[in-house]
Amino acid sequence: MRGMRSLRITRRWAAIWALTLFAAMAAAMAVPATEASARGGPYTVSPTAGSLAGYRISGVYVAGISSGGYMAGQLQVAYSSRIRGTAVFGAGPYYCAQNNAAQALYGCAANTYPDYLGVLESDASLWSAYGWIDPIGNLSGRPVWVYYGSQDTAIAASVSRDGATFWSDFGAHVTSVTGNGAGHAWVTPYGTEACGATAAPYLNNCGTDPEHDLLTTLLGSVNAENTGPLTGTLTRFDQNAYAIGGSAADLDMSAAGFTYVPKSCAAGSACRLLVALHGCQQGYDTVGTAFVDRANLDQYADTNNMIVLYPQATTGASNPYGCWDWWGYLGATNYPIHGGAQIETIMNMVGTLGG
Repeated sequence: MRGMRSLRITRRWAAIWALTLFAAMAAAMAVPATEASARGGPYTVSPTAGSLAGYRISGVYVAGISSGGYMAGQLQVAYSSRIRGTAVFGAGPYYCAQNNAAQALYGCAANTYPDYLGVLESDASLWSAYGWIDPIGNLSGRPVWVYYGSQDTAIAASVSRDGATFWSDFGAHVTSVTGNGAGHAWVTPYGTEACGATAAPYLNNCGTDPEHDLLTTLLGSVNAENTGPLTGTLTRFDQNAYAIGGSAADLDMSAAGFTYVPKSCAAGSACRLLVALHGCQQGYDTVGTAFVDRANLDQYADTNNMIVLYPQATTGASNPYGCWDWWGYLGATNYPIHGGAQIETIMNMVGTLGG
């Protein structure tokens, strides 16, 4: 089908390209880290085992970093009738990799190849007409926040700019932010790495609070975050219950996912739902709950009637760094549209929560 014209990647070749991709990115990420001046660490709550429940959800939003940023874009475009806004750190336009790991490496991380923005936009329009994604016109007026670190050595600035242009060309209200001195990371006041680092766990402290800005863009306004003890509940749930085919592992997803629910939402208040998507080497099976604890989202959730869903990817034979599938490593061409295995699994979680 048009737009999915690139060669179908077998799992073997996807694995080879994934190793090539991330070996190259790792070389680009070799930025020495100095000690970060974090706030001293966030207050956290220990997760308790449980299951997802339904709440009064007034709107669904997505946010992500790196591969999670690309997945956030896939969710927004595929399900624009249900998702009201998107925020990304260090990612480019929708369907950038075009089902081709070489394009992911050379066109969507580096900019050695062009990213073919016009083709990506044409494909999105065509797929909308076919009904493979929600009507593309839904993107008009949607808030989108795009963050690019000025010291990002993993994603080219031109790729990030084209990501912002993709949304603008479909009428979204785009806020573009350059993080002065920031590397390739989710930037947070609770980051453990120096601002300019591009190194695991990709949680950098730049002395700023991008979460306030991104949530203001998505939600319109936000109350100050809770910097004291959290009052909500962090639940660890079984992702197999929502996985297409019944096995999260078959989709390179962890058995465990997480959701943070403030007391107000549990008590029946209308709440927004934010789907927060970690990047490569940031999942629970790799760094535990570091992203969940330090992304500075639970702190805002506590004071803004917002539930946070943290789906979790994991490593696999074709995905050695635990990334989300944004170049077709699961071997199917439908990964960015309705029916994509990871997309549908995440939307199953969203639906169960009431979104």
